[in-house]
Amino acid sequence: MEHIEEVKKIARADGSVAAIISRQPIPRMCKIKQKFNDFSINDIRTETKQKLQRQGTLDRVKKGQRIAITAGSRGVANIATVIRTIADEIKRAGGSPFIIPAMGSHGGATAEGQSEILTGYDITEATMKCPVLSGMETVRIGVTQEGKPVYIDKNAAEADGIIVVGRVKPHTAFHGKYESGLIKMITIGLGKQFGAEICNAESFKYMEKNITSIAKVTLKNSKILFGVALVENAYDETRRIETIPAEYIFDEEPALLEEARSNMPVIMFEKIDVLIVDEIGKDISGDGMDPNITGTFCTPYATGGTNQQRTVVLDITDNSHGNGIGLGMADFSVQRAFNKMDFEMTYPNAVTSTALGPAKLPLIMANDKLAIQAAIKTCNNIDYNNPKVVRIKNSLKIGEIYISEGLLVEAKKNPRIEIFGELEEMVFDANNNLF
Repeated sequence: MEHIEEVKKIARADGSVAAIISRQPIPRMCKIKQKFNDFSINDIRTETKQKLQRQGTLDRVKKGQRIAITAGSRGVANIATVIRTIADEIKRAGGSPFIIPAMGSHGGATAEGQSEILTGYDITEATMKCPVLSGMETVRIGVTQEGKPVYIDKNAAEADGIIVVGRVKPHTAFHGKYESGLIKMITIGLGKQFGAEICNAESFKYMEKNITSIAKVTLKNSKILFGVALVENAYDETRRIETIPAEYIFDEEPALLEEARSNMPVIMFEKIDVLIVDEIGKDISGDGMDPNITGTFCTPYATGGTNQQRTVVLDITDNSHGNGIGLGMADFSVQRAFNKMDFEMTYPNAVTSTALGPAKLPLIMANDKLAIQAAIKTCNNIDYNNPKVVRIKNSLKIGEIYISEGLLVEAKKNPRIEIFGELEEMVFDANNNLF
């Protein structure tokens, strides 16, 4: 508590720092719509049931078998519906399903924390109509060619079969043939904190090599039956559901990754001065805000996203459960976000991954207005009276965003951008926070 009070004194709204930056003009903003491919699946349950008819998937479940279904820590579109449908179909096949959190060190690396994350996604025993077994204990099932031990969740290891469910998407810290997806879920998700630590020890430079070598051992020495891969469109909606027999996951995942990459949204401006992000969270991205969108990468092994001088983060989602990973990639934030940050929830992820930058602290300002003014004022060689500013809700929701007057000319030249309404001043409440 003493630390929080100290920061409040430093970041006073009427202090000397505020006096320096409070005269910085804030530009008028207008709402725009960025147009992306919006194809999505309307009936998630029916599509999932149909995909489970593929040979080598649900037909591998035998009567009386206990089947583990993985559930990750990301805010994946329709994840509760997909998992509930899988559980129901296992029952129809005569099996007995249960769900396990598969999220490495997330949730503070505790069974309770990981169970709480799933509850936030409406994945509970009551809603799924089957047990949710959350534990951090693992068992060793083999060793890689490089000599690394391979571990998986104990509850999964004791099951008669495992179904791996995960979203396929470009990773936030490395790029390769396999990034975020079923291979990574098999390695780090099922490996829990211990397995994730082994995989991360050599840094993200070697992440693809490590997740593939560990996944090969897991697929050989565990009872994984098949995977269910989800791909989303640019509007955070499910565009594809694929079931893949275990022996074909390595072959089929790369094409899904490329589909996911080609359907990722972008901020359609080549260069801006300030990016304002209303909220970050582990439910949004592994890095709180997806650097493939925001350009805020924590390693040199991945590139992309928008190009800005300063990034402002205004809040942390409730579903992040105090995990402030990503705040450290911002230049400025506010007292509200800092107060939500729980170091016990944040640091295990940073220490396990060995990527410390996202868990560090940016400059903490007293309110939204001062944070935005500070970001503009500390840019170099810009038009301070007409800066190029973009404001997004989060890195998943960039179909509709706000841009400043300085970007209007560029926006009008882009046929994929539609401009809504008129330029308006940012509206702040009595505490100088955005409405």
